Amino acid sequence: MADRYDVVIVGGGVMGCAVAYFLANDPGFGGTVAVVERDPTYQRASSALSASSIRQQFSTPANIALSQFGLSFIRNATQHLSVDGDLVDLGLREPGYLYLATGAGADILRRNNAIQRSCGADVALLSPEDLAVRFPWLSVDGVALGSLGLSGEGWFDGYSLMQAFRRKAKALGVAMIAGEVAGIDTADGKVTAVRLADGQRLSCGVAVNAAGPRARRVATMAGVDLPVAARKRCVFVFDCREELPGCPLVIDPSGVWFRPEGKQFICGAPPPADRDPDTDDLTVEHDLFEEMMWPALAERVPAFEAIKVTNAWAGFYEYNEIDQNAVIGPHPELRNFLFCNGFSGHGLQQAPGAGRGLAELIATGTYRSLNLSAFAYERLVENRPLLETNVI
Repeated sequence: MADRYDVVIVGGGVMGCAVAYFLANDPGFGGTVAVVERDPTYQRASSALSASSIRQQFSTPANIALSQFGLSFIRNATQHLSVDGDLVDLGLREPGYLYLATGAGADILRRNNAIQRSCGADVALLSPEDLAVRFPWLSVDGVALGSLGLSGEGWFDGYSLMQAFRRKAKALGVAMIAGEVAGIDTADGKVTAVRLADGQRLSCGVAVNAAGPRARRVATMAGVDLPVAARKRCVFVFDCREELPGCPLVIDPSGVWFRPEGKQFICGAPPPADRDPDTDDLTVEHDLFEEMMWPALAERVPAFEAIKVTNAWAGFYEYNEIDQNAVIGPHPELRNFLFCNGFSGHGLQQAPGAGRGLAELIATGTYRSLNLSAFAYERLVENRPLLETNVI
């Protein structure tokens, strides 16, 4: 292990490895890159515990563009991430996302649809009658409108994407360092080094915060405030006796979502606000399913009245407390300290675009492919939130 790198990336999950890959793959860069990961087993990593879905149904063009690039990248993963000719199979399925709205939310879906279609997203609005014909297993009671992604939406193997980024980056010469970051040295408005808990000091020209649920702690080490919390999200796996042909990922007006997972289903929902702290705890809260999720599931799909939970897990959700959108790019005063944080539940799908954008910024000083300036840190301190109405 060297004691100096041009770029040190704090966090070896999907974000950190994506930035590393795009830097190492950029023929105009030519610098040295190190990724520091505190837990190489990834047992508690967001990338390993995510439901790993991808959609274009956002309400902001910047988010739509990020996910569109992510979709193209995932569809062509072998072309981008193969090492020694190996197939990279991310298990992408594209049955779509289906947002359901009551009368109170129908106009939001209509406004979002206009934005999505203007950005090239293949999304259709469906009346309750249309929904009943297309999905006869779905109850449309209380539903005024649905929004269905006809292509380019679904789910994939997020852990395999992270590992493929990591493997390819390593093959391209990126140093993968197992260690916990304990401090960040700064001088004259710049990061000068990243210090590890074992005493190792890594001097650097650029430091990237890709620390996921620990992003706020890493930012604090550099004297920077970052309003990104580590929230917990529980996912439940259940059996259903009946098949649901053509089932997409469904988001109920209650906030409960579900989708197929092999022959079973998975579901989740944001917990009540008074049960959603910044936490390191990943204990599954089974009462959330019994009291909140199951009633909503049974009301929306009659076949879900008789289901059996077979498994459950909890993972971290890096929640931007200001506007639930990513923070990407440099700190305005500590210019060589870059953020790749706070994706608030859509990080895996946006990792390819965020990684490419940050790599271009580091290598050339500007965004060339995707303009990610909408996600800049400055908006947080200038009270210019990037409002997104499709947060789940």
